[in-house]
Formats: sequence, C-alpha cells, structure tokens
Amino acid sequence: MKTLITQFPHSVSVTEHLWIVLQDGTRLAARMWLPLSASQQPVPAILEYIPYRKRDGTRTRDEPMHGYFAGNGYAVLRVDMRGSGDSDGLMADEYLLQEQEDALEVIDWISRQAWCNGAVGMMGKSWGGFNCLQLAARRPPALKAIITVCSTDDRYNDDIHYKGGCLLNDNLWWGGIMLAYQSRPQDPELVGEGWYQAWLNRLENMPFFPALWMEHPLKDDYWKHGSVGEDWQAITCPVMAVGGWADSYSNAVFRLMDNLDVPRKAILGPWAHIYPQDGSPAPAIGFLQEAVSWWDRWLKQVDNDVLDGPRIQAWLNDSQRPDSQRPQAFGEWIAIEDDTDAVTAPQRWHLQPGRLMTTPLANAYRQEIRSVQNHGLFAGEWMGAGVLGESPSDQRMDEGLAESFDSAPLDESLAIYGFPQFDVTLASDKPAAMLYVRLSDVAPDGASTRVSHGWVNLSHLQGQEQNVALVPGEKVNVTVQLDGIAWRFAAGHRLRVSLATTFWPMVWPMAENATLSVDLASARLQLPVCREVKPIAGPNPQPETAANTPLTILSPGRVERELRYDAVSDSWQSITEGVGGVFGEGVYRFDDINTTVDHSLRRQLTVQNADPLSAHYLLTQNMKIGREGWWTDTDIVLEMRSDRTHFIVSGKMTVKHNEETVFTRDWDERIAR
Repeated sequence: MKTLITQFPHSVSVTEHLWIVLQDGTRLAARMWLPLSASQQPVPAILEYIPYRKRDGTRTRDEPMHGYFAGNGYAVLRVDMRGSGDSDGLMADEYLLQEQEDALEVIDWISRQAWCNGAVGMMGKSWGGFNCLQLAARRPPALKAIITVCSTDDRYNDDIHYKGGCLLNDNLWWGGIMLAYQSRPQDPELVGEGWYQAWLNRLENMPFFPALWMEHPLKDDYWKHGSVGEDWQAITCPVMAVGGWADSYSNAVFRLMDNLDVPRKAILGPWAHIYPQDGSPAPAIGFLQEAVSWWDRWLKQVDNDVLDGPRIQAWLNDSQRPDSQRPQAFGEWIAIEDDTDAVTAPQRWHLQPGRLMTTPLANAYRQEIRSVQNHGLFAGEWMGAGVLGESPSDQRMDEGLAESFDSAPLDESLAIYGFPQFDVTLASDKPAAMLYVRLSDVAPDGASTRVSHGWVNLSHLQGQEQNVALVPGEKVNVTVQLDGIAWRFAAGHRLRVSLATTFWPMVWPMAENATLSVDLASARLQLPVCREVKPIAGPNPQPETAANTPLTILSPGRVERELRYDAVSDSWQSITEGVGGVFGEGVYRFDDINTTVDHSLRRQLTVQNADPLSAHYLLTQNMKIGREGWWTDTDIVLEMRSDRTHFIVSGKMTVKHNEETVFTRDWDERIAR
C-alpha cells in the first residue's frame, strides 16, 4: 500500500498552465510544480515531455509524482508536445526530429529561468521514456541526467508496431488510440476563442497513424531515427533505466546497461507498463524515493550512495501458477553486478522427438510444423498495463496446437537471467513464413506458465533492412532471440519449448499457411544460467506519493475479455472491451478543473483456423471530454484485413461538439505487405 506524504521539506505552488514560446512562435503548454523557496534559492528542474494532455490526460499520475519531486526541492514541468493537449501546432507522427528540436528549446528555456539553477533532468514512461533517451543522445548542455521507464533503444524490434519483422496487431490498437487522443481539442478556458479553429485544423491534418507505421515494414531509416542503440556513444549523461517483466518494454534495459559507457543503474521488477510506485503485479516499490536519490546525485551534486551496490537490481521470478489476473509476483530481488555475459553461463538443451534433452540427436531427424491460425489465443496482451486478465493464462491449450518438447523433471532449481536463444536449421514450403518459439515452466500437475517467447519473419534472415523470399525446400539457419527474463525453475518442474508458425491474435498472419521442415538434430535452446544467485533487499520497498488531484468516479470501469468459437466456420473471435477507459479506469471528473473524461474501446479479432486471409480486426472507440457548455465526443471505427499482397486498412471518425457533428473523416488504405 502506498504511503501518502503530506509534509515535505519544501512548500510547493502549482501553476496550472503556462506557455513556453518556441523560436518559430509555437506555444507549448506546461503545468509546473515549483518549490516556493525557488524565488530566493534556484532549484534544479525535471521535465516530462509527452503528448497525453497535462491538464486532463495524465493528471492523476502527474499530481502525486511531480508534487512529490517538487516537495523534495525540484521544479517539475509537464509539457504537452507540439500538436497535442493544450499546445499549439500539429503532430505529424511520433518521435520526429521536430519533437526533439522542440524539446531542446524547452530544456534551454527551463535552464534559463530565474527559479532554475541551470541543471535539468528528464524522465518519462513509454513515449516519455523513449524521448528522454533520444534527447540524451542530442546532448543539450543543461541536461544532466535522465530516468527512462518502459522504453526502448530499438524502435523497430521492441515497440508496438513490429517484432521479429512481423506486424503486431497492437499497431492498429495503438494507432486507433492515438486518433482518439488527438481528436480532443485544446481547453478554451486556457487558450481562449481560437480553440475551435485550432481544433478543426488539428482534425483536418491528423495522420492515419496505423497506416503510417505499416508503410515501413522493414528496418529502414524511419525506425533507426530515434533508436539510440544505433549509436551508444551519443549518450554521455547518467542514465537510470527501469522496466518490468509483465511489460513488453524490458529488453532495452539489458542493452542499455551492457552498452552505455556512462554512470548507470537499472531496476527490473515484476510490473507491467506502469510507474513502479503503482507497480502491478505486486510488489510495488518506493520508486519516487529512488528517483529523488538519483536526481540529488546528478542535479544537486549530493554525494550520496546512489551508485553503490549492484548496477542492476532484478526481480527473480520463482516458478508460479499460470494466472491471467496475476495480482502478485513470487520471487526475490537479486544483484546483477556486471553485464549479462559476465553473470551467466550458457547452458544448451537439444530437441529430440517430444523431448528436450542435454544431448543432441546423433542423426538428422525431420519434423514438420504447420500450425492452425488460432494458436496463441491464451497468450495474454502484448503490452501488459496492470489490468486484470491481461497476463498469459495456462499455456497447455496453445502448446497443444504447437510442437512441444519437454525436459525431464529438474533435479534442482535452475535460475536464468538474460535472453534465451533458439537456433535451428529448417526449410519452408512457402516463400514467406514465421517461426514462433515459447519457453514454459511446467509444474508437476501439468500447469504451464510462459516464461519467455520470441519469433522471427523468415524473410528477414539476410537482415531486417530487406525482404528476401525463402526458396521452398532450401535449408536455412534460423536464430530466434526470446525476450529477456529472470526466472527460477523449481526442482521437479519441467522446461518446455514449443514451436509454431502462427501467433494469433498478437501477430498478423502470413499470407499463406507454411509448413516448416525442422531438423531436430540442429535445434538447440541456449539458456543464460546464473553463475550465482545473489539475493538482496532490493529497491526501497515502501511506495510513497504526494496527494492526488481531487477526483470523482462517476461510473466504475471494467475490462471484459471473451473468446468465441464458431463451429460452422471453424473460426475464433477474441474480444476485449474496456468500458469507461481503455484500461477500465472508469468515467471520472477532475473536480478542481470541472472536466469529465470518458473513453471506451472494443476490439474484435476474428480468424478461421485454415485460412490466414480470413483475419479481420474491428476496433471501435468513443472518447468524450468536457464540462457544462463544452462537450466533445469522438466515435472511431477501424477495420483491417489482408490479401496475398496487401493490407487493407479503413477507418471512419465522427466528431461532435455539444451534440452537433462538426467533423467527419474516412480512410481507406491498401498497403503492400
């Protein structure tokens, strides 16, 4: 349970809205928490710079966190990016050069204010975690340190659009959410009479986000831009990196710690895509205390112990029952003193028919793999957000649709930390195919918990910058890196490796059903086994926050999840509905600004088992925001299908002001596969 802190070393004033005027005249909207003493004794500043509306979007997250930092002697600014929230201008895409250029101006502006001592830190989660890495690589003189949470160094392989060269279905989901978010206007109470025309201008110039990202199916310059892993040496300021195993943005933490050459620390906990003071699955941590110590060292030059102890504090998951709700993680904190290779030793396992062994087959043995389209229905969400029902459930149903290989029961526990890797020689009967690999922990009673997984588009074996069709029947060597993890298999449990050629509804199907002929004698799983497990107390265990913003829940939210099978068409539907908030937050009113927010989303993904071209994604949303006399209401419908050569993506957006339709827009895109 979080501890509410009401007494701080510094009294704080909150500025609801201020303008930061850029050189081109564009005004960026900011909310600021400022120690009252800063007028006499300037303080360091912390910047969070994201497009999610500082006034009525992230308010419930910002107030308790940024108020806490301010109470500990920091000026904190939550800035809406160009074209978002209450800021002027237009947003053309995510992570553009313009976004960085604006942030450079913002950092410089902050550093020159009378209340700032010239030192600026930058932090953020997700988009904000991405761009503080990107800004660190730009090296503005005033930026002294960053904290990046749930982010990535590789926009192509570890973001919400593509993974392993395969299109993630969450690309449409996130693109749809961005359309809904961006359909909201500036608040007329802050910007005055020009809000309405600026709103229409924003709507008319809004990009069709999901199609925009699908037009870049290869790892081209579009994705390399903003991927700091392309040049590790560009970052010269201290970096704290934070991730969670229940999230899809934890892989970058390994690479940041292994490749950066700056003062750096990392925390890898059990959580989903949320700040760790709110961490779920539990246990949450006192992340704000950890962050204050980090800021004190680099922004105030306090000679504290923040660099003492292990470079990485990682939650080592113990074997646990599969649970789609998973409120609690089981395990312990361990110390990782050095890079991954230094703390682990590779252990190889080999595939034999139905078995996972420590010795390989003596002779070649061919096994064919051809999966039905509904393999993957029990995988949970690609990006966990701390919502009930999103975690992988018992994997036996999916593993029964794959080719699975089990070890004997373990004689003793086995702890791993890092990236498992699967290598194999295979041939495909089609020019395009994917290989999916899952590692599971199987309890003595048969319950199967997913530990990690990974997949690869086999047309990318010669590099992700190009599509090279497979030659049917020709053998190729394939490597699949599974997601990084820290996990301890219990004695008496089995390891299971499962191979498949589909993964629905997480990955869009290939154009044809491919059969892979796998040489089991060549197949091996390499596990990064811990040389030594070093238990530690871990990060501060008691979450603290400042007071939250006054809020009234008008209607409780919920998230509903359902699987439906049609025996006539042999098709499956996966249905998720967030009622009152995309993550089931509820319909709520910010009492101090008298603003109500209501966002609901329903997604329905359908596929026939024998036909990859039957795949259909229907996404519907409604976004309402306003107060008496000022209401905006957006309805969005998106659909996605495909044929052998193209993706077909369509959409319709209808926007109302005070119940009157003021804007409609239709999209209909065909995008080459």
